[in-house]
Amino acid sequence: MLSTFKYISIIEGLSLIALFLIAMPAKYYFDYPDLIFPVGMTHGILFMIYFVASLAASHIAGWSVMRWMVALVCSVIPFAFIFLDRQLNKDIDASKNGAASA
Repeated sequence: MLSTFKYISIIEGLSLIALFLIAMPAKYYFDYPDLIFPVGMTHGILFMIYFVASLAASHIAGWSVMRWMVALVCSVIPFAFIFLDRQLNKDIDASKNGAASA
């Protein structure tokens, strides 16, 4: 589940970057508002998927509430998904090493 959540996190983070760095500048600097709705709607749907996946991943991995909240904060700060990706990679490696040694 953590690897699935990791990929959802990356996709959601990229959609946030697309919204902030492509769609919004196109609207406000180039007077081209047509990208806001599709990019914003896509990001909104991906955020809802991210939220549910974060709940599932935190439950399965046994995260504390604080760890889950950090994952949520990482979803609203541009480029913070990279930090979360590193943390998830450590968790995935630890779970693989724990399963291999058992």
